[in-house]
Amino acid sequence: MKALVQRVSQAAVDVEGEQVAQIGAGMLVLLGVGDGDGAEEADRLAEKVRKLRIFDDPEGRMNEPLGEREVLCVSQFTLYGDARRGNRPSYVEAARPEAAEPLYDRFCERLGAKKGVFGACMGVALINDGPVTLLLEVPPG
Repeated sequence: MKALVQRVSQAAVDVEGEQVAQIGAGMLVLLGVGDGDGAEEADRLAEKVRKLRIFDDPEGRMNEPLGEREVLCVSQFTLYGDARRGNRPSYVEAARPEAAEPLYDRFCERLGAKKGVFGACMGVALINDGPVTLLLEVPPG
């Protein structure tokens, strides 16, 4: 399971021009579920994201976890795109939708995250809060 985590001052997601979720200060998480991922990986990654110390403390150092800030999570199978060979990415390592959606829902529930619409073509808008973007990965098993 992979997550691209961005510290944001605000973020929103829309589907077909209609806004489906919006947050203020917090994290935007693009979540990819891989073939072989399960509930254990979803729980471990959610806990890792919750404890990730990427917010400024009173001295201005990145030392604070999520706390009461908001999370917006968007499903993103393309995190599993493999373009090492050729110019067209292969997505064979991404989980099938019927396996990925319940794990996406579980991850979001564990974090109390607002969500995009699984499998939809979404527009994501964000305002970064500093250049803080991390790629996290929890391998299956």
